[in-house]
Amino acid sequence: MAKIEFWYEFASTYSYPAAMRVDEFAKKAGVEVIWRPMLLGPIFFEQGLQDSPFNVYEVKGRYMWRDLERLCAAYKLPFNKPSHFPQNGLKAARLALAGMKEGWGEDFSRAVYRANFVDGLTISDDAVLAEVLDLVGVEPEEAFAAAFTQENKDALRAQTDEAWERGIFGAPSFTVADELFWGHDRMEQAFNWAKGK
Repeated sequence: MAKIEFWYEFASTYSYPAAMRVDEFAKKAGVEVIWRPMLLGPIFFEQGLQDSPFNVYEVKGRYMWRDLERLCAAYKLPFNKPSHFPQNGLKAARLALAGMKEGWGEDFSRAVYRANFVDGLTISDDAVLAEVLDLVGVEPEEAFAAAFTQENKDALRAQTDEAWERGIFGAPSFTVADELFWGHDRMEQAFNWAKGK
């Protein structure tokens, strides 16, 4: 079966609709999806940015929020602009990566996106993350213990480094072997490419 890697960051606006729709694309294409949480902060830093480009460039940011509203309406996805952007997704990413090994990482990731872009919750808050874990049927204490081992922290750092080394500069991104597709609007193209391989 062909494979596609889905690289995402919990603070990333366009990663929200991508995360909610990626399995639908995978099923239609007959392609396996490998979810790859990462951190955009270090990747932006490598590009000389200290903040999201949507904050650095005000006009671009205004456009993005309206565009996201339109996209979510078109896909019938609930959406509420977060009170703070970008949120710190470090803890959530560590949990998601640990969850990938246990089979709950994908459900957890979707639930974190809902917490951020629907419910307006602070996804760096331990209590919020514990609620999200409960929601997807995962015992929070065990999940936090697994997520905060040095091995898992190092694995997330390595995964983020790998993203940068592979030419990823934003999220969501999709890779098919060495082929890179950036952005929610390139998801269909990425799956078509994977299907053709």
